[in-house]
Amino acid sequence: MQTGMSDDKVEIINPPNAVKAKVKVGGPGAVDASTLDRAEQAIAGMSDQYLDWVQEDIARIDAAYKELAAATGDRAEEIDKVFQVSHDMKGQGGSFGFDLVTAIGNQLCRMIEKMDTIGNAEVEAVRVHIDAMKLVIAQRMKGSGGKAGEQILAGLEKVVAKVLG
Repeated sequence: MQTGMSDDKVEIINPPNAVKAKVKVGGPGAVDASTLDRAEQAIAGMSDQYLDWVQEDIARIDAAYKELAAATGDRAEEIDKVFQVSHDMKGQGGSFGFDLVTAIGNQLCRMIEKMDTIGNAEVEAVRVHIDAMKLVIAQRMKGSGGKAGEQILAGLEKVVAKVLG
């Protein structure tokens, strides 16, 4: 187990605008500004679809969690399934304005990477992160989630510190 998690401020990760970061505007082989604007509008228009897609991810992470909770032994295969779904959710959340899903998914992935063993306390810490993502989606907490988002992340940080400490 690692030690030394501090009570420092929680860092909120705001992912960059993926479209603008991946294209070149102006010059040879570049995308013109109107094409870039249309692409950004298309992504923004998919925000409602994201809520459908994320429900599928929630079902997948729930199933992976149930396997993890029921497993015996080192639980490495089961925790990897949780990690994979969390990683997918982390990657998509910020693209559709759900930065807290990205932040929670990132924290869950980092916690899993640092776990030396996966006992009952670690399994419970995973559950708390999954429940937090479900809350963010259910409450449609876009962006950083304001004060409530800060409280969620601060609470999760304490869970991580306790389980890894």
